[in-house]
Amino acid sequence: MGAIDQGTTSTRFMVFDHAGTEVARHQLEHQQLLPRAGWVEHNPVEIWERTSAVVQTALGKARLGAEDLAAIGITNQRETTIVWHRRTGRPLYNAIVWQDTRTDAIAAALDRDGAGGRGDVIRHRAGLPPATYFSGGKLQWILENVPGVREAAERGDALFGTPDTWILWNLTGGTDGGVHVTDVTNASRTMLMDLETLNWDDELLGFFGVPRAMLPEIRESSATTPYGVTRAAGPFAGEVPITGILGDQQAATVGQVCFAPGEAKNTYGTGNFMLLNTGTEIVRSKAGLLTTPAYRFGDEPCVYALEGSIAVTGSAVQWLRDQLGIISGAGESESLARQVDDNGGVYFVPAFSGLFAPYWRSDARGAIVGLSRFNTNAHVARATLEAICYQSRDVVEAMCADSGVEVGVLKVDGGVTLNSLCMQIQADVLGVAVSRPVVPETTALGAAYAAGLSVGYWRDTDELRQNWREDTRWEPQWDDERRATGYAQWKKAVQRTLDWVEVPG
Repeated sequence: MGAIDQGTTSTRFMVFDHAGTEVARHQLEHQQLLPRAGWVEHNPVEIWERTSAVVQTALGKARLGAEDLAAIGITNQRETTIVWHRRTGRPLYNAIVWQDTRTDAIAAALDRDGAGGRGDVIRHRAGLPPATYFSGGKLQWILENVPGVREAAERGDALFGTPDTWILWNLTGGTDGGVHVTDVTNASRTMLMDLETLNWDDELLGFFGVPRAMLPEIRESSATTPYGVTRAAGPFAGEVPITGILGDQQAATVGQVCFAPGEAKNTYGTGNFMLLNTGTEIVRSKAGLLTTPAYRFGDEPCVYALEGSIAVTGSAVQWLRDQLGIISGAGESESLARQVDDNGGVYFVPAFSGLFAPYWRSDARGAIVGLSRFNTNAHVARATLEAICYQSRDVVEAMCADSGVEVGVLKVDGGVTLNSLCMQIQADVLGVAVSRPVVPETTALGAAYAAGLSVGYWRDTDELRQNWREDTRWEPQWDDERRATGYAQWKKAVQRTLDWVEVPG
């Protein structure tokens, strides 16, 4: 079973067997384009080229061909917005990444309506607060600021999609009959889909001035019939059915087999994303979380989740490497942080794109506080790892408030979970055990599961549960006093980041 995992910083292709064991993989990074402060873009053509390259390389290394794959699933960075021309296949602008904050004026205007206004309609109908995070504002910005795009959209020549849709369209032929489809999990991140009907909503489209003709068809996450098949001229060099699509965090939820209400996972990647399965019930958050589809398998009812989305966690470690130059690679963050026993009073709040859940403050910016001459780069490295964990505690606190469910064991996955010190700190900060599965990259696994359920490669979710196995468990070591003091100091540090920039009116 194959899985394309198109992430924020890289794209990988993985192949799994029936036991959920990795058979092959290849991964390539793509460029992060930062044209202005707060702007983050990707080149969609580069993303497609990287996708083609990782597929070809992984299959070549494993000596596999299209005929060896039962089906393909796609998972992707969500909210990232791509607009391209139906007839030429060329992007009409760079992809605007989910971290980008250029739409803060659009989000603020929606919220200024007050009680019962557009902001409240979006919250109730889409399950999301008006925020720079989501696709609707980014799409509006492209329509209003890139010459010719609105006219092309109204003619039906400009197509919109998140990266899943862009990849699927190219895999299935592009300008020669490419399929223009997304799934409920990705569509739900636009502020344009009704959570109850699982369809595009005309009133929400009107808020953002989005022509319906440019939107993809919304399908289930595990297809009743294939979305399409790969073209022989493409990277698979043969026809393979594409039968699964899940946004990356929902894919990780499936990969962690969180199929029962009350089960939760936390993914540590560029950002952190915690999802709590709420079953077929739509639970509307009062504590700053998002209400979102977790998955929809075939004709079964949609399963929903509460989500806590954090913008900057693993990318803060990348910042230490790329901008500060105090480490040469992500792995070095652990060895540097281990040189000290604690943070030395230093707290780092990496609010580079404002603060997401549970604060939703686009006026916040990053801050390192508590510095004295005593502190070293090791304290900054440790504070960076602690920031990942404290932000996750903020989300856990909100999740417990909304659901009444106390987290007993936190299932974790993603690249940062390979940092054992960070995971130990997470257990210490939360006061609960942290459990990593044998396959830590559960995002790709979840996409493979969704695709495999569609074609009968796996019978049902019970069979998927049998594949899950624990690899490592971290138990909390801090006492209650240290845990409480550390969290109180973190909350003080968060307050220092607020009201730092003026949000355009």
